[in-house]
Amino acid sequence: MPILIETERMLLRQFIASDYPAVYAFNSNKEVQKYTGDRLLQSEEEAKKLIANISEPEYRKYGYGRWAAVHKASNQVIGFAGLKYLPELDETDIGFRFLPAYWGQGIATEVSKEIIAYGFEKLGLKRIIGIALPENIGSCRVLEKIGLQFYKMDEYDGDGGNYRWYEISEERYLKNTV
Repeated sequence: MPILIETERMLLRQFIASDYPAVYAFNSNKEVQKYTGDRLLQSEEEAKKLIANISEPEYRKYGYGRWAAVHKASNQVIGFAGLKYLPELDETDIGFRFLPAYWGQGIATEVSKEIIAYGFEKLGLKRIIGIALPENIGSCRVLEKIGLQFYKMDEYDGDGGNYRWYEISEERYLKNTV
């Protein structure tokens, strides 16, 4: 599978069927899922279905999605990072999720800066958003560090939560990279 983004410590590529043990590991972890609103996966079979029914179709339909985050030093998938088209909002969201052993090391910021560049420079996006619960302080900080600005508090996904919404436009991205 071709590498889409490479940073000092990480490789990002599309998920493949054989990634299911790693997908299960981070999607069944209560700490990882704490602020996501997603239910915990109950089996590796569910992880296989997630790749086949969500990841692969999104890559085909939109040309991007959440990518497997491979830690170079261990050559292991430690989570995901990438862009996701939200058709109900007609928006593209940046997101990341990693195993707790990799938290607090700047990995989310490192890969997300490159994801933003990829979205604007390679995909031609005009805007990228980020959505996080206020109590998810780490994710909110990453979104701010990579250049997104807070613009509203609102619900997301009909779950009644009050989320922080962030955005960055192509215009602001280009102004900050010159």
